[in-house]
Amino acid sequence: MDTTRSAVIPRESGESSKPRHLRIPPASLEYWIARSSRAMTLSVWRVAIVAALFLALTFPASADVAIPQLTGRVVDQTGTLSSADVASLSQKLRDFETRKGSQIAVLIVPTTQPETIEQFSIRVAEAWKIGRKKVDDGAVLVVAKNDRHLRIEVGYGLEGALTDVTSRRIIDEIITPKFRTGDFGGGISDGVDRMIGVIDGEPLPVPSPTVNFGNLDDLAPIFIVTLFASIGVGGFFRAMLGRLLGSLLTGGIIAAITWFILGSAALAAAVGLLGFIIGFVADLFSAITPGTGRSRGGSWSSGSSGGGWSSGSSSSDSGSFSGGGGSFGGGGASGSW
Repeated sequence: MDTTRSAVIPRESGESSKPRHLRIPPASLEYWIARSSRAMTLSVWRVAIVAALFLALTFPASADVAIPQLTGRVVDQTGTLSSADVASLSQKLRDFETRKGSQIAVLIVPTTQPETIEQFSIRVAEAWKIGRKKVDDGAVLVVAKNDRHLRIEVGYGLEGALTDVTSRRIIDEIITPKFRTGDFGGGISDGVDRMIGVIDGEPLPVPSPTVNFGNLDDLAPIFIVTLFASIGVGGFFRAMLGRLLGSLLTGGIIAAITWFILGSAALAAAVGLLGFIIGFVADLFSAITPGTGRSRGGSWSSGSSGGGWSSGSSSSDSGSFSGGGGSFGGGGASGSW
């Protein structure tokens, strides 16, 4: 059986009109079909790869909210504060800088989405460089009004005074209660007053037992510290006093520290009991327990920013204020209302 394919070839003038057939081996025809299909597939893949790279490079860069220009000690891009509020707050921060040397700035934006308040705040702090160079004594209070989130971002030089716990207490006890009533000007002013006082060396009052520390996510760091303290520090006391007494002492210390920080006797008792249990059984797993050494992490990284919003900003410093070159490492605290 003849398996070759044929094509009709017209005769030239003068020749018989009977068509003649050109014999084409099937292998050759299949080869050219396969080659054309493969070339088309490669072209489609090239287009897809180029499109994916374009989308990856374009959309993330334009998704983040733009960092507002530092036009003064108070930058309000939402129109929340009145002119009198901005002027009073700016004067307060100016007087503090003149007296102490440290810098505090306030920023109010509609939203930080798609970034978290922590990611956006560290980008702002790194761009504005609030605080003196090599002293790093700056702090930025960032409020995302529509997101109902806020954060106190603290420079390296102030982390000893304006600690993470202290910053969180200022947010929970002073700022957010007034935010919930709609008094944004009063909440920011009182919060700044407390930040200034802490930097000046004034201790915070004893925590109120009625302080709201949010959901279980806010308590996660406490349980993590309890775990490490029970295994690491508790091991020292167990070696000196024995398993029972050492575990009891460890649990008591953890409970006392928890009560001092949170002001909740019930929570302190629960955490202290947890510390006792972990410490008491820790020796049973000492052979498989990893080391408890810790190192403090670095800072968030940030990419380029684009986009933004069109609402106006307000400041009474008229562009005369600028950061002193301070550095930030992610210290501070966040909250919501």
